[in-house]
Amino acid sequence: MSGVRYPDGWRVELLDKSHNRKSFRCGQAQAESWLKKAALQSQKKHLSSTKVLLDADSHLVGYYTLATSQVDFSDLPAELARSLPQRRLPVAVLAWLGVASSFQRRGIGQRLLATALKDCLDASQTFSFIAVILDCVDESSKQFYQRFDFATLPGYPMRMYLPFKTLQQMAKKT
Repeated sequence: MSGVRYPDGWRVELLDKSHNRKSFRCGQAQAESWLKKAALQSQKKHLSSTKVLLDADSHLVGYYTLATSQVDFSDLPAELARSLPQRRLPVAVLAWLGVASSFQRRGIGQRLLATALKDCLDASQTFSFIAVILDCVDESSKQFYQRFDFATLPGYPMRMYLPFKTLQQMAKKT
């Protein structure tokens, strides 16, 4: 996770107005709309942070958006909630992740996910959280995240979580 490698000349940057969002196509209308219409505004309001992956020619290859939130203790699976206080608890949120259609099926999504999780782990040194939470837009995205140890949150078939301890263990393996 810590040594995420991209092709030479590629870089991850914080989204700004100079990035060409209008031409981004990933095959998922909600993810495209978020990046084009809402990501920068949400970032300016300090509600989320979006990072973009650019290739050597500065074409937007993919992006991810992170935020923070809280979950109710009662929404957590027993194994995660066992030793936690019975109140609303802090979580990191992987709000969006998208890869341009022309770059899909090349492992870019996996690398972007690893980069996003590394950002979460780094942030945990300043802001504590018990898990990374995400909402899947469809079954295909759910299957993608299941490959990386995300589990379904009980009672929410399209909401998944990765416990902080698992995130730490993943980081130690790389």
